[in-house]
Amino acid sequence: MQAGAPQLIHWTENGEDRSARWHSEAGMPPPKRVIIADDRTNADVAYRLACEGTALLWRGDYQNARQLLKALARRTDHKGKGKKAKAPKIPATPTESFHLHRQAQSQRARTLAMLLIPFEPGYTIPLRRAPDVKLACNEAYGRGEDAFVISLRELLGLIGAHEWRKAGVEIPALGARIHPHYGVFSPVRGEYVQLVADAPLPRDTSLAFDIGAGTGVLSALLAKRGIARVVATDMDQRALSCARENLARLDVDDRVELLEADLFPPGRAPLVVCNPPWVPARPNSSIEHAVYDPDSRMLRGFLSGLKDHLAPGGEGWLIMSDLAEHLGLRPREQLMEWIGAAGLKVLGRQDVRPVHPRATDATDPLHAARAAEVTSLWRLAAT
Repeated sequence: MQAGAPQLIHWTENGEDRSARWHSEAGMPPPKRVIIADDRTNADVAYRLACEGTALLWRGDYQNARQLLKALARRTDHKGKGKKAKAPKIPATPTESFHLHRQAQSQRARTLAMLLIPFEPGYTIPLRRAPDVKLACNEAYGRGEDAFVISLRELLGLIGAHEWRKAGVEIPALGARIHPHYGVFSPVRGEYVQLVADAPLPRDTSLAFDIGAGTGVLSALLAKRGIARVVATDMDQRALSCARENLARLDVDDRVELLEADLFPPGRAPLVVCNPPWVPARPNSSIEHAVYDPDSRMLRGFLSGLKDHLAPGGEGWLIMSDLAEHLGLRPREQLMEWIGAAGLKVLGRQDVRPVHPRATDATDPLHAARAAEVTSLWRLAAT
């Protein structure tokens, strides 16, 4: 479960003070006020309490809890749209649009996280019509030996991740499926994988480094393209476990070595590949670290260390979206300055337009930026 001293959640039930371990992958603190809720709980009352920060520990039918969560989501999404609602603030800049969108997402997540589900030891949910989630919980959390409380929203995300892991994600560039684990970002945006599939390999294909392995999709692709040996790094144990399983399934594990490391492994390679998080902002949950990189830490770390890890004549491939530029979060000039300051030059660049649904969704608050977005593979070399 969570590292360090366990956090406890406290409530009163049947006149007795009770407590249990609190679990939140998003790092939310235990709610300060908790009341018991069941099938008789009114959705409007539940929504008001959730907005006030009062959590509802569910003791009714599990499927009714799911229906209540949907009702809370509808009320959250419709908030401010009624006749008496104040006119919404019109963002002055794309950057302001982004921050307002993130703020709204965070507030929505906090409200919906107020509906709680109890667990008994062994990942058993003591509610009527509750599903068997032991396998999904074991995959995500490891062995469970104690009782705990979790938000229903997080539990549903865990169950959804379990289904994704079973079904996998089709990767056309690989001609195979990648199976993401809970907490590991899924390669659903296939355009960046296709860029790696299409880029011309350097003359020396004896070794490549894959910085930030994630699911292992790029390591597998490099091995399939003929790189004799790939050394892939990641700091996250879930990612390393996920990559190990995918590489074995694709029968390339004998050519890929996985290391727990912050950015680079020891030594130099003719090819060093990195797909860092694209948006310089603070993540709100563990899985968002694959998208949000505060102060562009990983991007700057990759660029500043690349020269010292390239073999003579080698190339570094930086795969990155320019969404941050369209949001006003990081100008192109800044990226070029970092590349030059790191003693690097650009050999070439391949671009592709995203094809995910939000790129064409005019109702998306960030539609203008998403519609202009381009994903690029930058071929870099030492000056």
